[in-house]
Amino acid sequence: MKTPSIALPNGAMPQIGLGTWQMTGTSCTQAVLKALELGYRHIDTAELYRNETEIGKAIQDSGIKRGELFLTSKVMPQNADYEGTLAAFQKSADHLQSDYLNLYLLHWPGRIPLEQTFRAFRKLLDEKKVRNVGISNFNEKQLEPTLREAESAGIQLAVNQVEFHPYLYQKELLSHCNQNKIHVTAYSPVARGVILDDPVLAKVAEKHGKTVAQTSLRWLMQLGLSIIPKASQEAHLKENLGALDFKLDAQDMDAIGNIKTRRRLVPL
Repeated sequence: MKTPSIALPNGAMPQIGLGTWQMTGTSCTQAVLKALELGYRHIDTAELYRNETEIGKAIQDSGIKRGELFLTSKVMPQNADYEGTLAAFQKSADHLQSDYLNLYLLHWPGRIPLEQTFRAFRKLLDEKKVRNVGISNFNEKQLEPTLREAESAGIQLAVNQVEFHPYLYQKELLSHCNQNKIHVTAYSPVARGVILDDPVLAKVAEKHGKTVAQTSLRWLMQLGLSIIPKASQEAHLKENLGALDFKLDAQDMDAIGNIKTRRRLVPL
């Protein structure tokens, strides 16, 4: 089944991608290659992950044309001054064996003034080395000053990539991003397995003949988010794609949205 896409300022992003945090070495190359074989076209990485070379090899080995892929990487906040951002981008692009990225993010808020990062983002956009830019791990309070800096730099932030799952339903953040035309991408969309024994999710999953993981992914997609679940085994890669062929009704969405358990896995 064809993966739906999310419209960004410059191009479209497949709504399901492959997260690659903690995937390294030959096993990373093999997992990415298998994902591409199964139909994934959105790969998410970062300089912090130290796996861009392995991902680049998988892409080359797959034979898939660059124009068919959506590649995201991120600059670490300690490297995000003007020159550092440009240098970090070039390293990522070289490792991925690509002359451009579809999306380039500031990985976390940091101490370096955003003016420097966004000035570098503007240069990369102007030179068409990146198609879209954005942020990651920014909360509601951090968005307002960030948006002002982006406006001053003449850029539209395309994405805010954050932890988001049924145990961390960031409703206010999602609303705030939507109001400012910033798309939200969910990482850890199945909460690293923590939600798999949840009775509410289990009941909804049973109703549809799906797994809890697929049900969580579907919930996020119907909220309008894109998702980048990490998976290295073929069975899990296939399972995640199973979120595409069913639909939750309003009762299902409300039941999941009203789960009382709240748990953040990645401290801000």
